[in-house]
Amino acid sequence: MRQFGGFLAGWRGLGRFWIGVLLTLGIGAAVLQTLGPAPRPAMTAAAPAAPLPPAHGPPSTTASDAARSAAAGSAAARSVPRPARPGRDLPGPIADPDPALLEPYSGEANLKLPRIAVDDRTPMAAYAAGFDPSSLRPRVGMLVAGLGMSDADSLAAIKNLPGGVTLAFSPYAANIGHLLELARMTEHEYLLSIPMEPQGYPMNDPDDRHALMTSLPPAEDLNRLRWVLSRLTGYVGVTSAFGQLHGERLVAVSDQFGAVLQEVAHRGLLFVDARTNQPALPYAWSRSADVVIDDDPADATVLDQRLDQLSRAALDKGSALGIVWLPRPVTLSRVAAWTNTLTAKGLALAPVSALALPPAKGEAEK
Repeated sequence: MRQFGGFLAGWRGLGRFWIGVLLTLGIGAAVLQTLGPAPRPAMTAAAPAAPLPPAHGPPSTTASDAARSAAAGSAAARSVPRPARPGRDLPGPIADPDPALLEPYSGEANLKLPRIAVDDRTPMAAYAAGFDPSSLRPRVGMLVAGLGMSDADSLAAIKNLPGGVTLAFSPYAANIGHLLELARMTEHEYLLSIPMEPQGYPMNDPDDRHALMTSLPPAEDLNRLRWVLSRLTGYVGVTSAFGQLHGERLVAVSDQFGAVLQEVAHRGLLFVDARTNQPALPYAWSRSADVVIDDDPADATVLDQRLDQLSRAALDKGSALGIVWLPRPVTLSRVAAWTNTLTAKGLALAPVSALALPPAKGEAEK
């Protein structure tokens, strides 16, 4: 201690002291320069750090790789049909055929096929008759088929039946643009009938030049189906009700009928099965008839009995669909009178689009 005190004694000692201080500061500055600035304090809401890549395995994905993966995912999503529901909530006239819901038919340049629009709108929704889905009343519907072949009977059905009644037109009907326009203005949604091989063929002939036949390969039946689909525009779906023929033989062949239903679903259409009390079909939104109204005999008394049967079925099950094969005057008269009784019975008249059931799973989807 004495030696250290002597070292710092006097003016020489004071000089030695300051020289030591300066040396210490210099050394400290050099160390700080080497270490760099002190780290900033962490923010309390800092985002979590990205996880480190695994020690072994593929290299981390770059931004361009991620973009390509996202694009591939979007393309894959587009290839899977998005779930779509038929029907339209808003009342009012039905829209005219929309070019966005049509595509060229390769068979004839001036004809079109229905399709799902790029914004996912479907014909079975865009061309549906309005129906309030919040209604708690049991729903009852009526499909009147066979329109287009007699102008007088078709006009009577369109004008005398309320808009909630769905109509079905023949693909062989010619020059019916005025009928379709009037149907849309009076709020009738309509279907297109598909001729298919029925029971009793060839005695019951659906016109085998264009009808879907069990003797043909599925690819040829699809070509015929597209020919049929190109005959009209503005329809919500298709039906196997072709006058008094119902396509039972074709429907019974699962691979051929399955291909038909897939094409129907691919084009955003629904399907009405002319057979009675059938379960939901695979691939497409569908509905089968509950009661055939004008099966022989078809006098006024029997027609009224069948209409009452349809009302009871709707009350019992919550919904029911009746079908009329042909628009005969007496049948149209009784159906029109029946529709006026539905409110008093606690029933709501509903178009087919409000009665359709979602597709059941096909064998390939189970």
